[in-house]
Amino acid sequence: MEIKSNKINSANAEIKATIPKEVIDANIQSIAKKLTKTAKIDGFRKGKVPTSAVIKQYGERLVQDAEAEALREILSKGLEDLNIANDSLIGEPNIFQFEKSEGKIEVTVKVAMRPEINMGDYASLVKEFTKPVVTEEDIDARIKDLAQAQAPYVDVAEDRALVGGDTALIDFEGSVDGVLFDGGTAKDFSLRLGSGQFIPGFEEQVIGMKKGEEKIVKVTFPANYGGEKLAGKDAEFKVTVNGIQTKGEVAIDEELAKKMLLGQEDASLENLKEQVKIQIENEELSKLYNDELKPALLESFVEAFNFDLPEFVVEQEIDMALNKKAQSMSEEEIEEVRNSEEKLNELRETFREDAQRSVRATFIIDALAQAEKIKVDEQEVMQTIYFEAMQMGQDPQKAYEQYKNSGYIPAIQMSMVEDKVLSKLLNAKMKEA
Repeated sequence: MEIKSNKINSANAEIKATIPKEVIDANIQSIAKKLTKTAKIDGFRKGKVPTSAVIKQYGERLVQDAEAEALREILSKGLEDLNIANDSLIGEPNIFQFEKSEGKIEVTVKVAMRPEINMGDYASLVKEFTKPVVTEEDIDARIKDLAQAQAPYVDVAEDRALVGGDTALIDFEGSVDGVLFDGGTAKDFSLRLGSGQFIPGFEEQVIGMKKGEEKIVKVTFPANYGGEKLAGKDAEFKVTVNGIQTKGEVAIDEELAKKMLLGQEDASLENLKEQVKIQIENEELSKLYNDELKPALLESFVEAFNFDLPEFVVEQEIDMALNKKAQSMSEEEIEEVRNSEEKLNELRETFREDAQRSVRATFIIDALAQAEKIKVDEQEVMQTIYFEAMQMGQDPQKAYEQYKNSGYIPAIQMSMVEDKVLSKLLNAKMKEA
């Protein structure tokens, strides 16, 4: 076979070959000869089947196996010529051309390799920043909120109107076109105004009512409301206010600290303040990292490091962007693109630059993770999914299985690696205020 290998760049290579008919015929004979020992063909004893009978029985399948054998030989010889190790390959080789003609097959195989990235002094690209400052006022305000959450509800004795933040004790009856509907009636219902528990517009109309007052509240159920009978319908609620409650006061003292730090031997107001300070610092730091520093740092890496990208990975990224775009396109737009290769290619090209940046970022994170010796195994991914599912009241095992069956585990794993890598680099450049 005539084989020509060409390394296009550090991430892509092309292997071209011409397979003569004689090679395919020889492969067919070799495969058929091996099958004579195990093939079961009527009229012949096992192990005594002639090669000609095997070829007649398995004709087209033997041809396919013979061609596949030739392709494997081409790939193996091509990679050897290019000095490319199998473990450096990314994805499966792409058979770009496979043209049969009389007496030969013209083949082109494209392969992709893990890019060579010279990271140099990457740490110098991480800029110093100051740790967020938490003031005494911030700490006191948070403790006040925590204390307020512990406070019991108390009845408002004075004759005043309901305001946002109050809890209204109400009776209500809901109807559509004058007919009461299921689930639309309650007695002494406790509604905190501003909680967003009810249909949009309901709570706003209750604000301003007084104890003992009755009022007709008019609302429209959202179009996406769960119950089909009510979705998008205009409704009226007869509302009666039975009472008004508000949060009582809770003293911010050592007793509160002992309640908030239940089980801690050193529970004190001073210790509570220190723990609240740490909590606020972590929240502010997380917000700063996720909203500003991490995206900016990754962008600076993408700008700083230029290297060859595997073509097929970029094309896959473009395909995903194209599919996402199609979800927001009209039937007419989709049909227009489907019927015009030129328009399809034009649309694909609009995603190329973003796709290249995304792929470049992925390989940079991978290189940084190796340099910083950071790994995230599947067990850690599972624990993260379990924790988040339990926080949301979901079955953790089912949540994990759904992610796994949908093929999302590698993406979650990569996201966790990215988070750890960038956090470690930023932590090293954080200075106290």
